[in-house]
Amino acid sequence: MSPSTTHAAHLAETDIKQLWENVLVDIELNISKANFSTWFKDVSIARYEDGVAYLSVSNEFVRDWLSNKYHMLILKTLRGALPSARGVEYIIRRHDKKDPADDMPRNVGLPGTLPLQSVYINKDDNLNPRYTFETFVVGSFNELAYAAAQAVVARPGIAYNPLFIYGHTGRGKTHLIQAIGNHIKKVSEGKKVHYVTSEKFATDYVNALQNNRMGPFKEKYRKYDVFIMDDVQFLSGKEKTQEELFHVFNTLQNDNKQIVFSSDKHPSQIQNLEDRLKSRFGAGMIVDISAPDRESRVAILKTKALQNKFLLGDDAIEFLADTVEGNIRELEGILNAIICKSQLKKNDISIPEIKQLIKDNARPKRMVSTKDIVKSVADFFEIDEESIYEKTRRKEVVKPRQLIMYILREDFHISYPTIGERLGGRDHTTVIHSCEKIKREMKVDAELAREIDQLRALIQ
Repeated sequence: MSPSTTHAAHLAETDIKQLWENVLVDIELNISKANFSTWFKDVSIARYEDGVAYLSVSNEFVRDWLSNKYHMLILKTLRGALPSARGVEYIIRRHDKKDPADDMPRNVGLPGTLPLQSVYINKDDNLNPRYTFETFVVGSFNELAYAAAQAVVARPGIAYNPLFIYGHTGRGKTHLIQAIGNHIKKVSEGKKVHYVTSEKFATDYVNALQNNRMGPFKEKYRKYDVFIMDDVQFLSGKEKTQEELFHVFNTLQNDNKQIVFSSDKHPSQIQNLEDRLKSRFGAGMIVDISAPDRESRVAILKTKALQNKFLLGDDAIEFLADTVEGNIRELEGILNAIICKSQLKKNDISIPEIKQLIKDNARPKRMVSTKDIVKSVADFFEIDEESIYEKTRRKEVVKPRQLIMYILREDFHISYPTIGERLGGRDHTTVIHSCEKIKREMKVDAELAREIDQLRALIQ
């Protein structure tokens, strides 16, 4: 053994900790800020023995994720700083509890109940304490929105003001925007944070108007350091409420107060929304949360099961991730159903039983006609509906028509000949070509993928 290797094997604890800090700096340069904050911020080095670094992690899920996703990066970076390193092991640190087994997932509980913590929502700020960054699962589908939220809490009122997060129902928007409020409230004692839905804001405005209490209304909504509004799309058509929000917005922004919005669609796609509000929304940062990919669905299921201290087998997780391709809320819903059934049986449930639960919990899809889809797409691209059916090859029409064909095929499983017939009597080979073209381009064109995501939200 060389002298350098011998020395490395007996590094002092302070040297090891400094070494790990240097490793973390290098790792941070090689992955996204969102992923670094999610997976590495609570990882420390417990000890270094015989060329093996023992990393201390908070739970099994983090251990598995680091081992599967980042092990080679960690080992390579560690060897760069310490050539004698030959391996990395992950250990779960024990918390100061009477029974260390409390940290382990377990399938126990009262029949018919879920092992969830009781939630107290503060009436002053309306924030749900369960919505934190620690319980928010970051994946490729939402890492940009997460990174923007992290920038906001680091420099509220300065970075990304306003922050506007949009995406289809059930993708974690409410969780993320409330996590911003909960974090700022936690680290900046004295800051006034307030979360409100657009419907509640509109109701408050109407009540104030009817009861001649506009003064207190204006005072209430102008006093906050962080103002968070959910579901902005429901302001559509409410002209007076929009006007009042415009004035609230200006007052808060002029005072460098942080403003956060969410919606199920991009502000430019919200009908009957004043242009001056759209302009204000666009002055900050607009970011979307897309549908979770398979890898993210696996991570979400593991995290939610762990939070509920429920042991869900890998085969069940893989099956659910492959089968339930909808939003996060649907994943949580079926997981809750599995937990309930498992507790009632006082035993694990099988894959066939899970299949039946999915079938029982499935919501009937709203009937959508081809005409509805054509109208939604035509409105989105601001073209005439009739041009979709015409024998024209104009560029501004061809793309929307191909997208309609793709959605009819992929989402509604309509046959190629039927799609061609419904869209002006086109040959089925034209439809096949269009669908394959969109499939190929989606893989390399992120903007196209976002447009399809927005169109699906409009149609649904």
